[in-house]
Amino acid sequence: MHPSWRSRYKRTPPGYKQVWRPINRSSPPVPVDFTVPTMDSLNLYVDGASWSDDEPEVYRKGTGVFIPNLEIIETDNNQTENPVSIDVLPDDIHERILSCLPLSAIFKASSVCKRWYQIIHSKKFTLKDANFLSEKTWYFMFTSSVEPVGYLYDSGLRKWYNFELPFMVHHTWNVASSCGLVCFMDDETSKAIYICNPMTREYEILNIPPSPGFPVYSALAFSVDQSKSKYTISVVRSMQASDDFLLWNVSIQVYDSQETTWLHPVMGAMQGWRPGDVSVICDNVLYILVFCTRAHEVQNFHGMITYNLDNINPSIGILKDESVILAPCALTCGRLMNVQRKLVLVGGIGRPNRPGVIKGIGIWVLNGREWTEITRMPHKFVQGFGELDDVFASSGGGDLIYIQSYGGTALLIYDMNTRQWFWSQKCSMHKKFPLEIFSGFCFEPRLQFM
Repeated sequence: MHPSWRSRYKRTPPGYKQVWRPINRSSPPVPVDFTVPTMDSLNLYVDGASWSDDEPEVYRKGTGVFIPNLEIIETDNNQTENPVSIDVLPDDIHERILSCLPLSAIFKASSVCKRWYQIIHSKKFTLKDANFLSEKTWYFMFTSSVEPVGYLYDSGLRKWYNFELPFMVHHTWNVASSCGLVCFMDDETSKAIYICNPMTREYEILNIPPSPGFPVYSALAFSVDQSKSKYTISVVRSMQASDDFLLWNVSIQVYDSQETTWLHPVMGAMQGWRPGDVSVICDNVLYILVFCTRAHEVQNFHGMITYNLDNINPSIGILKDESVILAPCALTCGRLMNVQRKLVLVGGIGRPNRPGVIKGIGIWVLNGREWTEITRMPHKFVQGFGELDDVFASSGGGDLIYIQSYGGTALLIYDMNTRQWFWSQKCSMHKKFPLEIFSGFCFEPRLQFM
């Protein structure tokens, strides 16, 4: 071969190819000088041979790296090479390789071959190898469309994906999530509940028993106990019991997946307060957000009541003011959520003279019967929403809390670990008409249904 071929060719000349092969050295290994470009390419230079996947203009010198058992050789294309197939590797090695992929890439990998499909969908892989992949919650954003489509935000890779749910979901539905499963309930009919794993698109439908009255408000809560391989669903319904709106009847219906049945409803009443459409389960305790029906008698119109799901008493009687945990301040659009196994309250802080207009958004954690403020949204983020009014969506799980205005696609995230606010990457979803409503929910991405 001509000694100056490297100066005339950017690539290996025709008729030759470069192959890595293991060697045995009796002397100390020779350092290889890596030249790393600023582009997504790599160049190696070794005495007597070179390899490059690109020829960028700018290079940045790196330090010497030892490759003690590899060398580059030049072979003629006519020489027969015996490639080694990945199929010779055992299944446990394949599992370890696949478990290193991002979760979004695992489902793409399942389409590569039949063997990978079987490994990815095997119970051993989903329960053992892929659990660590769901450390951060993802957020699904959708709009008032006629199709169950939207955009899914991967908070780990900070990427949006086109995504489709296996059934139609309206923005007025009640949604609750826990440990990779998402529970949906139609707020208008309240006749059926969907339990779904959005990642695998598996779901089942439960029929809700009839309400003992004519409910005005319904609240959904959902909790998965992985140690016992079961989930619990609670549906809280409130019915007006007096013409002056002061007395409200309350029913709590609980579903236990191990018993595969709805338990007998728990009945009660509230004087001067009524439950709304917000509830959550935390450490097997049901927390229900309530609203004061006595105008100008209570400074903070929001409160909260609790019910221990281990309680088998079919009646809770009339709940008095002493049983209500008052909100920390006048709130709008309050939401309860289970974040880091703590009960968290997120709500808009109303102006003193105009409670319907918010001046910011706060986050509180319950300690006993007192709320401890964790943070308030900085003013620059409030301005970033543009038309943020008293109506906004918020949901949380794992370490993250998501806040989104119903009027746009801007998504703000608060990390409970780092105590930092930050925006998500910009979503490519756009408004099609001025009054279009956007909503969303978060969940932990998992590969197993239960």
